[in-house]
Amino acid sequence: MRGLLPFYRVLNALCNRQVRRRAGFAGSECGFSGTVSVSKPQPCFGLLFDIDGVLVRGKIPIPAAKKAFQKLVNSQGQFVVPVVFVTNAGNCMRQMKADQLSHILGVPITMDQVMMSHSPLRMFKKYHDKCVLVSGQGPVLDIAKNLGFQNVVSIDMLRESFPLLDMVDHNRRPKLPSSPIANLPTVEAVILFGEPIRWETNLQLIIDILLTNGNLSGAHQTQKLPHLPLLACNMDLMWMAEAQSPRFGHGTFLVCLENIYKKITGKEVKYKALMGKPSELTYHFAECLIRGQAVERNWTQPITSLYAIGDNLMTDIYGANLYSCYLEERNRRKNSKAVANMATGTGSSAALPQDNDHVENTWESELAPPSATSCKSILVCTGVYNPHTEVPTYANKCIKETVFHGHRDLRFDPALVEPGHIVQDVADAVELIFEQEKFVPQ
Repeated sequence: MRGLLPFYRVLNALCNRQVRRRAGFAGSECGFSGTVSVSKPQPCFGLLFDIDGVLVRGKIPIPAAKKAFQKLVNSQGQFVVPVVFVTNAGNCMRQMKADQLSHILGVPITMDQVMMSHSPLRMFKKYHDKCVLVSGQGPVLDIAKNLGFQNVVSIDMLRESFPLLDMVDHNRRPKLPSSPIANLPTVEAVILFGEPIRWETNLQLIIDILLTNGNLSGAHQTQKLPHLPLLACNMDLMWMAEAQSPRFGHGTFLVCLENIYKKITGKEVKYKALMGKPSELTYHFAECLIRGQAVERNWTQPITSLYAIGDNLMTDIYGANLYSCYLEERNRRKNSKAVANMATGTGSSAALPQDNDHVENTWESELAPPSATSCKSILVCTGVYNPHTEVPTYANKCIKETVFHGHRDLRFDPALVEPGHIVQDVADAVELIFEQEKFVPQ
């Protein structure tokens, strides 16, 4: 494999042209509300923070993190702007992650400010009463039930009921002949929370479930289509911990699953939903959390701009730019509809009904329409991205030949992995945003 560094060298060349001159953002001038006193500025923007590689490396806090959040919290311990922590981690519940962040940053964080990769599963209510198989690590059963799923089966439960199916590790094979303990209901959907501990066991049993239509008592049916609904959280191929180089993420596990399934059946795995960064669903859900904080604080300014701070071009930057394109396209369609209504005399833009351009997407019908018109990306140099690598001479040519580390179902567009700005760390990112928004908290 050609690895991550060639890709980042190419992107570094492209980014340096527009990013180093510190002119990547237009800079909104709505940092203050005209209807409130100057002593109480109201933000019209929200911040989306990645965690690994931005605030921490594994369990080690990044020094700039505390400095950044000292600027974001007032003397009463309240945030001066709406903040959501958007992580692709999925091995715990929001409250635990909020407690961890409170300890690391030295400021109070609530679970309503935390978005895990699996958080949007709350909206997939059509699966909540089905028997679902969950894969990952940590308290996966508790996580699933907390999200609304009523009938949950884990990989360990499958293995205990069908001990002859997990055969890779010779030491874990049954010592004596055994029969299946058929006390589990038929699985109706599969949910992948994150990378598991024993990949061979999870890969084998998930493939078995897909090829038996949820009934492990039967044989594989490689020609039966379609397979059971499959929902996956966290597409990160790599992530940054304490090691010098990035580590395998859940995206790598998905690559294994997809290729094994295709090798056996000759067909592609089909996902009902992919969530976690860089999916538009994740950013739309995060924006709803941002607006919820603004309402709770009685901030009347609409949140029109989002800033996403991350360390990974393939997830944080790609996702922010993709969502910004979605917002721009949505506003374009909305404005076109308004113009058409005006031209035909059917009403003004103020009288437009709720936008229904994307009603086929279940998640969009579950969420309030976005109020933001842009999502601006900021890349930090404390995680996956390495700014100190050699830059190729012909960056535009090389980028078309490089390895794409995004998910199979995502298109590669070089423009989507160009950050609006590159800064050294999260403290510089916050300072830059306040400068662009002309926002001075008091």
